[in-house]
Amino acid sequence: MKLVFILGDAAVGKMTVGQELMKITDLRLFHNHMTIEPVLEIMGCFDGQLINDMRELIFRRFAASDNCGLIFTYMMAFDMQSDWDYLEHVKSIFAPYGTEFYYVELIAPQAVRLRRNASANRLAHKPSKRDVEISNQRLLRDDANHRCVSCPGEILFENYLRIENADLSPAAVAEMIRDRFGL
Repeated sequence: MKLVFILGDAAVGKMTVGQELMKITDLRLFHNHMTIEPVLEIMGCFDGQLINDMRELIFRRFAASDNCGLIFTYMMAFDMQSDWDYLEHVKSIFAPYGTEFYYVELIAPQAVRLRRNASANRLAHKPSKRDVEISNQRLLRDDANHRCVSCPGEILFENYLRIENADLSPAAVAEMIRDRFGL
């Protein structure tokens, strides 16, 4: 089995690249809002523990399945140890199954991400982002409070790829990932 983490800042294109990568590989996509949106809809508020519980169940079932692999998107705050710990936790679920791990970090300037924050695809799959003004405020606040871009040399994972995707199509980025890792 293969597990591809697509990491990066808000609205950098993680989900959209993941969608394109799923089209050209046998991997399935699990973008982070697939658990966030139902919890918001049902509970009426953000419940981080419930979101994590749902993800945990999905990861455990998927890891034990006969599927080829999974693409998981995650907004990574590189300055938060808890985010590093979470990646290791997810890996620990898949590791007993002989999983190969791949890491892709997407980066793009804030102006590009603000523009992408209102894209039709993003708004279609992430209802909580449809109030674009509030979503933009969250993006700016996250940028001010966290470092969601790695520092050069900080990522020491084997099978790591950093892509500046401001001027690349999601399909082109997906092809780069597929070709680099032989997916």
